[in-house]
Amino acid sequence: MQRYGNQSRESGVVAYDIDAGRIVVQFRNGDRYLYTEDSAGAANIARMHELARAGRGLSTFISQHAHDRYERKITTHQNDP
Repeated sequence: MQRYGNQSRESGVVAYDIDAGRIVVQFRNGDRYLYTEDSAGAANIARMHELARAGRGLSTFISQHAHDRYERKITTHQNDP
């Protein structure tokens, strides 16, 4: 995961991981969500990639355009490496 730039210093996003056609976003509360082109649409994923790299606007964009369009919530277990 890459640390999110958080240029506004008020973002709910703290980290992200980008790959072709998808993005994983980690929020301040520790929750991680996988967004894909299939779940959120290619244009939304492309914009989320741009915003993540810029470190500004990702949390707002997700809440306005993709908040419930995630593929799945990623759960981590204490015993995972």
